Amino acid sequence: MSSPCVVHVQMGLYKGFTSIMLESEQIRIETVPKLGGKLVSIVNKTTEKEWMLDSGDRALQVPEYGSTFTDWDMSGWDECFPTIAACPWELDKRVNVPDHGEVWALPWAYTIEENEIICLVKSPQLPYCFTRRISFTAGDRVRLTYQIENTSDQSIPFLWVPHPQFAITEPTRILLPAEMEEMLCVYEGHTLKNGASYPWKDVSLLSPVVTGDGRKFYYNGPVSEGWSGLLGEDSGNFLLVSVSPEKVPYLGVWIDEGMFNDRVTCALEPSIGYYDSLEMAVDNGTAQWIAAKTSYEWHVELILGAGDWQQVIK
Repeated sequence: MSSPCVVHVQMGLYKGFTSIMLESEQIRIETVPKLGGKLVSIVNKTTEKEWMLDSGDRALQVPEYGSTFTDWDMSGWDECFPTIAACPWELDKRVNVPDHGEVWALPWAYTIEENEIICLVKSPQLPYCFTRRISFTAGDRVRLTYQIENTSDQSIPFLWVPHPQFAITEPTRILLPAEMEEMLCVYEGHTLKNGASYPWKDVSLLSPVVTGDGRKFYYNGPVSEGWSGLLGEDSGNFLLVSVSPEKVPYLGVWIDEGMFNDRVTCALEPSIGYYDSLEMAVDNGTAQWIAAKTSYEWHVELILGAGDWQQVIK
């Protein structure tokens, strides 16, 4: 059962950068607006479980716009918008949309309301404003509400994927709805094959041991249930990511066992658009279009706990 929610907002300092912490009795979440609105910490205070991977020995710096994502700190939760893979802008092929999109490499403005952190960023070359609001819907539930405003006189397309690098510090099961019996491999790493489908029960258990491998999966088609999660098999700590499948109809899972990062991490990636280039999503009809001078909104809910995670999703 969700508990009554008393929320506190506090300014902080994270590795030399101004941060904002929002917390209930059960969860503390921290963001650094200057670093692309990065979520640097999500803690279950009840069990002292930190879910986000930190930068470790890598320097935490403001990234250079247009640079390659893997050249930077590889930590926390970044927003990929309006693409993941670099590609030409649909409405003007002379314009290039950078690797992992634009917003992760831009400083965001912020305001603090009574129980919310509101961060926004405007593109330096495309006609949109990206806003994310962080709030609590219950003591054990954080809501991230997103809004994209199209400031132009024509429709624009986008693809959005969150890239939360969750820390894998114990044997961890990736939780998906029962209908997702198989997942499509789209990045094969050293051991799998691109384009092959794998029984999820065979590939869903993660180890904290660094192997140098990596892989990415997508569910092949729209989802009917909009949740995914991680379960620590020793501790019982769980984190669930919930979206509306009508608004966010696709799901990717990224696993890095030391191929790009220095520790094992997993990103649960509910997606608008399929997959990973905006150019591809436009071509296959899965990109989201926003009409001129209008906006589009969706949300992600994070549920943290320990023990019987199945009761939470019923």
